[in-house]
Amino acid sequence: MKLQGRKGSSNIDDRRGRSGGSFIGGAGKAGSFGIGTVIIMIIIFFLGGNPLEYLGLGGGSAPTETRSNPGAQIAEDDTNARIVSVTLAETEDVWNTIFQQQYGRNYQEPVLVLFSGQDRSACGFASAATGPFYCPADQQVYIDLSFADQLRERFGAPGDFALAYVVAHEVGHHVQNLLGYSQRVSQARQRMSEEDANAMSVRLELQADYLAGVWAKYANQQSQLLEPGDIEEAITAATAIGDDRLQMESQGYVVPESFTHGTSEQRVRAFTGGYQSGDASQAALDRFFSARDL
Repeated sequence: MKLQGRKGSSNIDDRRGRSGGSFIGGAGKAGSFGIGTVIIMIIIFFLGGNPLEYLGLGGGSAPTETRSNPGAQIAEDDTNARIVSVTLAETEDVWNTIFQQQYGRNYQEPVLVLFSGQDRSACGFASAATGPFYCPADQQVYIDLSFADQLRERFGAPGDFALAYVVAHEVGHHVQNLLGYSQRVSQARQRMSEEDANAMSVRLELQADYLAGVWAKYANQQSQLLEPGDIEEAITAATAIGDDRLQMESQGYVVPESFTHGTSEQRVRAFTGGYQSGDASQAALDRFFSARDL
């Protein structure tokens, strides 16, 4: 990814080095979970989900502090933060354009929070174990940059565009929120069986992968962002965090009815489909769901 000379986003809230508050003790609270819960949280995290929901802290009513102060200046040698900041700026350029052209409305840019160790969101507590996630309650993306090391070292997905793909996927959830897909899926899930609700989650996650691909195509057209090998880096990352791959690695077998984010092949197909078509129209996005679903 061509980073040199590119501006970062003004919507970065760098909270690294600041205390995000301590976890609260007590039964069922974040401060009381043991090693088994931590392992489950890590698995959920690498599946691309929000382990806060597993802890019962994923709702929008969780206590939070209003501490956002976007506009952080990222040092040139702070490599992972630079990747994230430039990626966010590129998503802003692309989605501002698409929202105006496709939907005739303004794009509301999300804030991306960099934290270290733990922090708070309007969706509950965030920690390094939760991985990157989007909180619709405050319209912010949260990421502990130690995730970049995990992506490279544990999952064999190195490269700056692997991390950029992850950020673009989370921004894809923001786009879904603005367009109403997240709310419609949430309502539909409430009247479904667990298996059918999981299938709906898969479709929403694959749509976010598709949106990440659409972004990559537009970003390259508008600003020649990509370098040779970048799309392959994103595909490697998408493959590494497929439900089937992670279940096989963690438990030695695959349970398709428990999938919530899609297989490796599905995630790759969704991302590459968005990248190849660049189609962000409502008709294209609706294809991830049927009228009966929503």
